[in-house]
Order: sequence, then C-alpha cells, then structure tokens
Amino acid sequence: MSSPNHAGNIIVNLAGLPEFLRKPILHKRLSEFFSMNQEDKNEIINNALQAGPTIPFDKFSTLFKTWLETLCNLSEEQRSVMFSNYINEITSHPEKLIAFNLDGIFEIYKSLSTDQRSILSATIRKLIGMFDEKDRKKLYMIIPETAKNEIGI
Repeated sequence: MSSPNHAGNIIVNLAGLPEFLRKPILHKRLSEFFSMNQEDKNEIINNALQAGPTIPFDKFSTLFKTWLETLCNLSEEQRSVMFSNYINEITSHPEKLIAFNLDGIFEIYKSLSTDQRSILSATIRKLIGMFDEKDRKKLYMIIPETAKNEIGI
C-alpha cells in the first residue's frame, strides 16, 4: 500500500477554505515548494495530480484559479520551476490527466485577466519550447486544441 497522501489532503482542505484564508495559505505552501529537494517536489506534484480529480469540480475550480493567480505573482523563475515539474510528471505519466476535466480547467484559465493569461502563457510557451521533440509531441496530444491556440503553442 502507498504512503499517506499528505499533499493531497492539504489540497482537499485548501479547496474548502474561504478565499481570505485560502490565498495566504496557498502562497505560503508555494513558497515552501521552492525550497524543497527534487524528490519532495516530485512527491508533491504526484500527490497533487492524484488528489485533483477527487475534489468536487466547483471546489477544485476555486482552488485552481487561486493557484494560477498566485503563480502570476511569483517570479518567472518560480513559475518555470513549478510548471516544469508538472510538465515533466505529465510527460512521464500522461494517464494522470485522464481523470481531469481539461475543458473545465481551460475555462478556469480563460477566466483570468488578460495580463494573468499572458504571464502564464509566456512561461508555458518558453518551457514547452525547451522540451525535446518526443515530449513536445506527447504534450501536444494531451493539450486540448483550444488551449493550444489560446496559449500559442
């Protein structure tokens, strides 16, 4: 049996918090992420991908939007670290996205301000451009066409 999903439990709890509590807690957790070793980062990402689909979508969407908004307020380097960790895990295990509502996730992204979408899109485009052709092809197969067009990849 696998170890307890502590990160997943945190995600589920965060999803249920009101915004005035959720935002500062999420910001603090994100700040802690960048000081972790790579093994711990991988565990957090893996647990987040495991827990995400288990959260009712209305709560998940609130949490995901807060996460994206918080990422917009971080440095380009920090966004790159965060997204590259997720992209690496997804290219290694694309099946982890099957349970996610990708169209719903894209709608959350589209609900961000133009500036926020621009910040996130630039980081994602830069990172995808750094991946080898094999991994880029995997990503292109996973990412919905509308999202690829919006992000510019």
